Formats: sequence, structure tokens, C-alpha cells
Amino acid sequence: MSPAFPRKRGTPGPGRPAAARTGGYRYYVSGSQELPLRRAGRVIVLDPEDRVLLFRYDDGPPNGRHWSTPGGGLNDGEDYPEGARRELAEETGWTDVPIGSEVYERTQVMESAGAIVRQHERFFTARVGIGQRGLGEVADMHVSDGIAGWHWWTLAELDATDEAIWPPGLAGLIRGLTG
Repeated sequence: MSPAFPRKRGTPGPGRPAAARTGGYRYYVSGSQELPLRRAGRVIVLDPEDRVLLFRYDDGPPNGRHWSTPGGGLNDGEDYPEGARRELAEETGWTDVPIGSEVYERTQVMESAGAIVRQHERFFTARVGIGQRGLGEVADMHVSDGIAGWHWWTLAELDATDEAIWPPGLAGLIRGLTG
């Protein structure tokens, strides 16, 4: 399935039907009908050595095996920073890590809860003070959410891996943030 391409409202493109309006943009997914929108807050968590925490998912198609930052779908009434903060606490067991500024945004087509959706993600930063900080008591939550593993990745490891990393280009994004 093709990725979602944002188009300013009112410009669905030549020969392409308009899709649902979302936050001032219309999203059209080539070759498919309109997909439901899922909003998600995600956190790029860095340790003192600029390693990034990623979770591994061993999903079937279309997502496949991939590594992703902590985060997930927003609850009703939640905004993106609130959802990112809640998801970080649920997936790591950490309640003492403040969420920083929003640094990246994307929309991707993926499977969630048995349905194909357009997931609009906003990424926030966070820092932990301990290198390769361990997780709290989250093993049961990881099983229920399909998290198969976790790892603190160096930027060199991200550059060298053949694994799918979500979002693509994460190492470059982090380099841009840390200067």
C-alpha cells in the first residue's frame, strides 16, 4: 500500500478523489478508499550518550517487524503531548521523565487493532539522566501491546542496521536535534 501524501485542503490532485479533511490537510492514499484516522503521540527518548530507546514489534503484514519509539494512540479528549506522556509511562514504567518539545510529525498507513488506518504521529523529545536506563514493571503491558523487545540504540547502530526503524531517518533527526 502506498504511503499517505498530505495535500492542502481543496487540492486532491488531478484525477484523484478528495479524502477526509484532517487538520487543514486532505490525505489521499493511492489505490485505496478513505482510511480511518488514528492520532498518536510518540517520544524520542535519549540517554546521556544520545542513545535512543526503541521497542521491537514482530507484526505481520503490512507493518512487519520494526523498531519504534515509545508511544501510541491517543485516548478520547487527549492532546498529543498528553498522549505521548501517558504512553511513555505505560510502556516504560517511568513517571518522572518530562516530555519536551514537538520535533517531528508524519502520517503513515499501517495496521492497528486489525484495521488499516492512517496514523498521524507527532514526536516529542525526552531525556533520561541514566545511561541505558532500565524499564519498570511493564512486562505484562508489553505482551498485551505486542512489544517483543527493547534496546538503547546508538546512532551508529541505527545507521548500520538493516532492521526497519520507525520513523525512517531517525538517526538524522536525532543528529539535527543534538547538533
